[in-house]
Amino acid sequence: MRERDLSTAVWRKSSYSNGEGGSCVEVADGFPGVVPVRDSKVPAGPVLVVGGSAWTAFLTLL
Repeated sequence: MRERDLSTAVWRKSSYSNGEGGSCVEVADGFPGVVPVRDSKVPAGPVLVVGGSAWTAFLTLL
C-alpha cells in the first residue's frame, strides 16, 4: 500500500460527529480517489485512508 503525505491536509469535522466533544471524526478533502479519516481527539494519531468508493458506500449506510 502506498504511503500518502498528509502534512498539508485540511481537516474538517464530520457532520455526523456530535457537538459535545464525543465521537468526533474528521476527514480531509483534496486527495483524489481516497478519503483520509482520523479521530479529532487524537489529531497526531493514526489516519485511516479509505478508498473513495468504499467511503461512498459507507455514507449510504448512515
